Amino acid sequence: MKVFKKVLIVIAALFVVLLVVALFAKKEYTVEREITINRPKQEVFNYVKYVENQRNYSKWVMLDPNVRFTHKGTDGTVGYQSTWESDKDEVGKGEQQITAIKEGERADVALHFIKPFEGKATAYTTTDAISDSQTKVKWVFNSKIPYPMNLMMVFVDIPEMLGKDMDTSLVNLKTVLERSR
Repeated sequence: MKVFKKVLIVIAALFVVLLVVALFAKKEYTVEREITINRPKQEVFNYVKYVENQRNYSKWVMLDPNVRFTHKGTDGTVGYQSTWESDKDEVGKGEQQITAIKEGERADVALHFIKPFEGKATAYTTTDAISDSQTKVKWVFNSKIPYPMNLMMVFVDIPEMLGKDMDTSLVNLKTVLERSR
């Protein structure tokens, strides 16, 4: 019985230490990625502002060809909402809504992840002309992880993992846009 008590005390102490560590761990992160696409700025923007086009380049959508979508509103306009649901945990369930558009320059979305983990994030995509036929696309993702779930940030480099997936999606976007037309 004394051994059992000692084990419980050690487990409780470890739990308290982890909670204290979580108090000081990062609770917010931002990931930025960019790519140059050999297409005119307006053409690129007219493609990326439509949420539906993510089916053609988003790594996460491509992980499950059977992902189910529902939509509300007019794609490419503020207020448009797309929900997704997948049986694969890598894709999960959630929704995104276009929250702002600065025509030809920037599209903002709010993301709500429901499964496998609850979470909220914001993201935006910008397009900047490098020349008449080249466009720099920048994709920025920002999220907060509430205490004590933020303890994951100590053990898992979420921004690095997310950044790799964003890089893959941007390469896919480049491929789609440069081979079309």
